Amino acid sequence: MADTSENTTVTKQHICTALLAHVDAGKTTLSESILYLCGNIRKLGRVDHGNAFLDTNSLERSRGITIFSKQAVVELPKKQMKMTILDTPGHVDFSAEMERTLQVLDYAILVISGADGVQGHTRTLWNLLKRYRIPVFLFINKMDQNGTDRAARLEELKQKLDDGCIAFDGAEEKDTFWENIAMCDEDALGEYLEQGEISKEMLEYIHVNKTGALLKLCVRMGAILANASEKDLEKLTIYAEKIGLAFQIKDDILSEEGNPDVTGKPVGNDKEHNKCTYVSVFGIEGAKKELEKITNEAVEILEYYGDKAEFLKQLAIYIKDRDK
Repeated sequence: MADTSENTTVTKQHICTALLAHVDAGKTTLSESILYLCGNIRKLGRVDHGNAFLDTNSLERSRGITIFSKQAVVELPKKQMKMTILDTPGHVDFSAEMERTLQVLDYAILVISGADGVQGHTRTLWNLLKRYRIPVFLFINKMDQNGTDRAARLEELKQKLDDGCIAFDGAEEKDTFWENIAMCDEDALGEYLEQGEISKEMLEYIHVNKTGALLKLCVRMGAILANASEKDLEKLTIYAEKIGLAFQIKDDILSEEGNPDVTGKPVGNDKEHNKCTYVSVFGIEGAKKELEKITNEAVEILEYYGDKAEFLKQLAIYIKDRDK
């Protein structure tokens, strides 16, 4: 039954987020700007002037650093939302004060200096957020300073934090942006497929970074422990990426025509859940051809090593021919 009352009120969503950063990344200044733009304060304060709104302790103001976590509530009328912002200490000496806020967060904003990049405490914060399973937005600050490089900084984020880091600054073409979003998640990719096209390169990217990433790690670790040269390590890494991709493609094929008594999975499960697979994009025969091609490429890489690489050759063939 519909509510026809004239006094209906809209329930506002209330979320809690915190700003975290390595010291001197500009976290408190960002908090100050948010409060100012949302109309909570009339004048912008500065950390170095000792008048930042959230640095209320005399010790904080005299030393120019945040020591205690503080909170402020801002309203976002267009979103019908209230947001509690927690400004946390960035100095490693006060990390316990920062960590106790993680238990109450819906989201986190990890502030990174564009001039300094990913620093030691930045990685610690990233790992803590992963442990607590808190969704994270990265805010790259100070990009107006001399010597900053957008492309280099984005690549560093992908290398040191997560390959799924994506820029939301509007600098990329619209199609490229949505493709990057789609590559982060299989469900997002399925949604993208309903509205556009997918390249073979994008599908390879996702497959290589699933089980393929684990196989690559195992091969690389073996090569490193065996004191392999840089040249050998590079060759074996490419081999590992090939067999990792082959493993995922074979999984796609088995999901379509495997024996459920052997695989332990019902046939057609991927199709039923509209998952994006090599079979759904290229068809069963196309997937089999790609599997054969990639396996042959992996074996060819090993020809250089002769009989010493026989086990790795058999591993590639087993992955192609396995029935579970």
